[in-house]
Amino acid sequence: MKQNPKNFDAVIHNEEFEKEFAGKELTHQTMIYDAGRETELLSGVWHFAVDQYDMSLRSKWFLEKVKDDNGRYLPLDYDFEQWETTKVPSCWNMQKEKYFYYESNGLYTRKFKFFKKNSDERVFLKIGAASYSARVFLNKKFIGSHQGASTPFYVEITKDLQEENRIFVVVENRRKPDRVPMHNTDWFNYGGLYRDVELIRVPETFIRSFYVQLVPDTGMKKMEIRIDIDGNDVNGVARLVIEELGIDKNIKIIDGKAWEVLDAQPVLWAPENPKLYKVQLVYEKDSIQEEIGFREIKVDGTDILLNGEKIFLAGISCHEESVLNGKAITEEEIIENFTIAKEMNCNYMRLAHYPHTSKAAKIADRMGIMLWEEIPVYWSIAFENKPTYEDAENQLIEMINRDQNRASVIIWSVGNENADIDSRLEFMKSLALKTKQVDPSRPISAACCVNKVDNKIEDRLIEYLDIIGINQYYGWYDPDFGKLPKLFENSDPSKPVIITEFGGGAKAGHHGAEDEYFTEENQRCLYRTQISTMRNIKYIKGMSPWILYDFRCPRRTNPFQELYNRKGLLSEDKKIRKPGFYIMQNFYQEK
Repeated sequence: MKQNPKNFDAVIHNEEFEKEFAGKELTHQTMIYDAGRETELLSGVWHFAVDQYDMSLRSKWFLEKVKDDNGRYLPLDYDFEQWETTKVPSCWNMQKEKYFYYESNGLYTRKFKFFKKNSDERVFLKIGAASYSARVFLNKKFIGSHQGASTPFYVEITKDLQEENRIFVVVENRRKPDRVPMHNTDWFNYGGLYRDVELIRVPETFIRSFYVQLVPDTGMKKMEIRIDIDGNDVNGVARLVIEELGIDKNIKIIDGKAWEVLDAQPVLWAPENPKLYKVQLVYEKDSIQEEIGFREIKVDGTDILLNGEKIFLAGISCHEESVLNGKAITEEEIIENFTIAKEMNCNYMRLAHYPHTSKAAKIADRMGIMLWEEIPVYWSIAFENKPTYEDAENQLIEMINRDQNRASVIIWSVGNENADIDSRLEFMKSLALKTKQVDPSRPISAACCVNKVDNKIEDRLIEYLDIIGINQYYGWYDPDFGKLPKLFENSDPSKPVIITEFGGGAKAGHHGAEDEYFTEENQRCLYRTQISTMRNIKYIKGMSPWILYDFRCPRRTNPFQELYNRKGLLSEDKKIRKPGFYIMQNFYQEK
């Protein structure tokens, strides 16, 4: 574009301002393994402002330029230290009523002090999640950007740190058709820095990634170790110690990498015995210590096997949300959710429809809850758009890298309720193949739709899945319950099926006739009919009804919904258990 410098003002006229902040994408390739490391929190009180017009980027507020080139003061449109304060982590929607439906830029900044501990240390900044995108600035310098609302990102800041530092983060949560998920979803669009912000110190040469799990199909007697080292000294010896198993093994590192298989016979992790071992990995000055469980999960025909034994996944779906905190749920709330699920006799939970906090899998490891983890390839993604696929694949790999050592995570899901069209098949097939490449130790699934024309379990994607997930809402969106037994009669899958969603809405405390929508009686009837129909279908090897508790959704506007999806088995505050809860509790007790 030809510009006339006589009247061109970049702040006003430059519509390509975002290009200046390209080229420093933070992806799975910039991740480091931080589980089992000590970190320094930057969570707490931050300054906050909204920015609907992108002025913070157009005018480069991060430079904090208060004077012109001749030393004269400028009239500024911002004052970082006079902005209101907010807490991090949090969703801005939950901090003040005026931000409840806000969708655009949220600006976060704070100062922090940094004191070097070791002469050769390296320091990484980790942001646990920022919804949806984030651009990060440190000490007047752009250091990186990230796409994806639910996975962590990392950037090395060793050379950028000073004793007194300012961090400035532009978080943006606009709904767009080319994002993952796209602009039309069935849950609330929270924004903000809603997981912890942390500093991670490591030696100059450090353990960048670490994987240790059982090798599939070896009788649960062999353990695989993969290590990546970053730094100047990438040839040496790492030491793996699992004292309780009598393992004290030197592992040779060549060009920064190691792959080794060891003999081992651990007590196997299972919901009824969630055994964890203290694992330590040491390389030169660096070490990682954490608790890891070992188990084998696989598919055999239409059966799902945990540690060689057939299992039924007695489950429930769950969103990452609470009335008070939105997506920024606390450890106590996660424990509460798992405790309620166990009360319902669940051994399994589907974490829908995006990666939940890493704390969930760590807590599930301890409490003995198996998990389905999912990326938000949800509904009508822009399947033909290459950047959309790259975004989805990156979120997938970030999720796997983050949780690959968690025994509780047994299934990776590549999406939910997509139409069976050619572009979608290529998109999700590629994700499934990538998943197998990155982690061949776990089954792959997706929550598919029923073929409504032929009323059968059919989807071309199934060829690339290990487990078939099926969402069906007979008795609700399709009121004809008679189609449900015919669905199963018409289907003859060669792989195990999990009914990933079924159910119907009920306003807690609202009563009426069984055929009156949104009454507790209607939900009771629906669940009884569903369970009586499904209980003897041999290829169904799991269920995760929709959903544990009511959650916010602006699509839902009738007087019973009140901007909530009311399909929960509990009310939104989890104080009231609806009839579906007790029906599933009794059914799972039988199973």
